[in-house]
Amino acid sequence: MFVGAAEDQARSLDPVVAKSRMDLAALAGFDAVRMTTLWSPGQREVGGDELRALTNAAAAAQLDGIRLILSVYNRDARTTPATPRERANFAAFTASIARKVPAIDDFVIGNEPNLNLFWMPQFTKTGGDAAAVAYEKLLAQTYDALKRVEPDANVIGGALAPRGQDKPAARRQTHSPSAFIVDLGKAYRKTHRRKRIMDMLALHPYAISSKLAPTFANPHNTSLGISDYDKLRRLLTRAFQGTPQPGFGLPILYDEFGYQSKIPARKQGFYRHLHSAAARDAVSEARQAESYSRAFAIAQCQPTVVGMLIFHVTDERDARAWQSGVYYADRSRKSSFGAVRSAAMRAQRGTLVKCARQKLGGEVANVAFHDLSKAEEPSLDIDFRCASVCRYEARIVSSTTGALALSASGTMEAGRQTATLPAAGLDPGTYQYAFRAVAAGRAGTALARFSRPFVVPAREGEPEDPQTPSLVPPRVLSSLPLLPSLLATVPAREPEPEPAPTS
Repeated sequence: MFVGAAEDQARSLDPVVAKSRMDLAALAGFDAVRMTTLWSPGQREVGGDELRALTNAAAAAQLDGIRLILSVYNRDARTTPATPRERANFAAFTASIARKVPAIDDFVIGNEPNLNLFWMPQFTKTGGDAAAVAYEKLLAQTYDALKRVEPDANVIGGALAPRGQDKPAARRQTHSPSAFIVDLGKAYRKTHRRKRIMDMLALHPYAISSKLAPTFANPHNTSLGISDYDKLRRLLTRAFQGTPQPGFGLPILYDEFGYQSKIPARKQGFYRHLHSAAARDAVSEARQAESYSRAFAIAQCQPTVVGMLIFHVTDERDARAWQSGVYYADRSRKSSFGAVRSAAMRAQRGTLVKCARQKLGGEVANVAFHDLSKAEEPSLDIDFRCASVCRYEARIVSSTTGALALSASGTMEAGRQTATLPAAGLDPGTYQYAFRAVAAGRAGTALARFSRPFVVPAREGEPEDPQTPSLVPPRVLSSLPLLPSLLATVPAREPEPEPAPTS
C-alpha cells in the first residue's frame, strides 16, 4: 500500500518552494501526498494561479517519486453543488484539471459530505436523507467527466468524516458514515445506473482523541475508525451488492488520520494559540510515533486498504488546527520522525508486520529501471510484472527541468514484461524514469514508480550536458540525500554475444 500525508504546503507559485516542500514528504518516507483544490459556484475551468500551483506541485511530485492525489471540493455548506447546473460546473472543473495537469491521476470528489460543515441540506423537510442523494449525483457526473478525459483516472468517492448524529431535528445536521454509505447505495440503486460511480472509497478515520490507540473500535455505534474494517466492508456489501458498483471488494483509502503531538518549549515561538482546547488533545512525540506505526500495521493487514494518509507532513502554526505532522511548524524534525519514516516504508513494502490476511491486488509489481545500454542501438529498459493484461506509459524526463525527453506506451499481456525506449538520439544530461501501469479495465489499480536521477554521458566528440532553463536548480537536487521513494537503476541488459561461426 502507499503511505503518505494530506498536505498543501507544496501548493506554491514558486516551483523551487513547491519542490522543497515536496522533498519534506519524500524524506519522511512518504510515497503519496494528497493536496486540495477548492471549487466555487459557476467555475468550469481551472486556470491562473491555481493551475500554476497544481502544475508546480505535480512536477515536484514526479521528481521526488511521489504519488499526487487531488481532493476537489466546495469550500463550505453555502457552496454545495446541489443543483444540476452546479453539478455540471463542478464536473467540468474537475475534468479540466485532469486535462491540463495529466500527471494527476487520482481525484477525491468532495470532502466529508456527511457533515453540515461541507454539505447542506443533510435531510429533507420530512426527515429523509438528502445529502447522499445529491452527492451520488455529483459523484456519478464527475466520474463520467473524468473518464472522458482519462479512462484510467482513479475516482475516489466518500471522503467521509468518521462520526455523525443521524438526527434530522438536531441543531447540527450530520450523518454517520455508516448511515451515509447505506443511503449512498440506495440512491445509486434508484438511478438504475449501469456504471460504477467510484473506483475507491475514502474515509477519514480519526479517533475521538489523540489519546485513543488506533486499535480502538466502534462495534456498537455508527462511527468508523481504522479498526472497524470488517464493519466497513459489511456496510459496502449491503450498499452495493448486486449492482455494477463494487462494494465488498472496493479499494479503501484512509484519506486523513492524525495524532497531535505536544509542542516543546523551544519550539512554541513558531505556534499560535497553544492554550486552545484543540491543542490539549496532544500526546508525547513518542506516543505519536507509536500510534502511527500501529495504525500503519493495522492498515497493512487489511486486504482492500490501498493507502493511508496522515494529516499532515508539517504542523500547522495555528494550534486551533492540527499539530500532527512529523515536522514542527519551522520544518525541523520531531523526535517521532525516524520511527514514523521507518514504519511507513516498511508498510509500503508489506514488511511492517506479519498478516493473517494478504493484500488483494498486486496487479502491477516488480518494477526495475535499467541503465542506458551500450549496444549499437542504445535503449532504456523497464522490467515489470502484470498479473493480467495491463496498459503502461513510460517517460524519460530531465531531472533538472522536468521536460519530457522520451516516451513509450502500450499494452502488455500477463507475466514478466519489458518496455523499451530507443535512446539513440538522447542528448547528454541527467534524467529520471517515470513509469505508470494499470490493469486494463480496472481503474484504481494504477502503479507509478520513478527512478533516481541517472546520467547519460556525452558521446565522444559531443559537448557536455547543455545548459537549459531549470525548473528546479541543480543545486537544490544535489544538496538532498537520495529519496527513499526513488528507485535506483540497475545495470543495462546487454545483448548476448554472437556465437562463433562453425566450420
